Amino acid sequence: MGLLDRFRGGATRGVGALHGGSPDKQVARYLSEWVRTHVGVEGYIEPKTTVTDVTVVLIAADGEWTRRIVGERGAQRLAKDLRIPVYDVHKTGYPQRMRDYDARKRIEQRRAFEQDLRDL
Repeated sequence: MGLLDRFRGGATRGVGALHGGSPDKQVARYLSEWVRTHVGVEGYIEPKTTVTDVTVVLIAADGEWTRRIVGERGAQRLAKDLRIPVYDVHKTGYPQRMRDYDARKRIEQRRAFEQDLRDL
């Protein structure tokens, strides 16, 4: 086990301990709530990398999105548990609405910053 592996494992376990449950249950609750409060949600599974385990990006109809680490087993259960379509991002890519949402947010942030400068 390398030095960084210790920190990575501790951080993951710490999240669940702080919020009263295992990290897996906390992530499952968060994703379930996110799906419940957004319209037209689809999941996009991202493969494991050298930095992170398997992740899922949930994308709503308006392009708003969230990303969480779910691991191999979590990714397999995701579609059934959340009752949403789930795609492999390597096969489908990300939907355009996600990029459009990010672009809108950048414009809104820039305008808010410019307004703050004018108000000084």
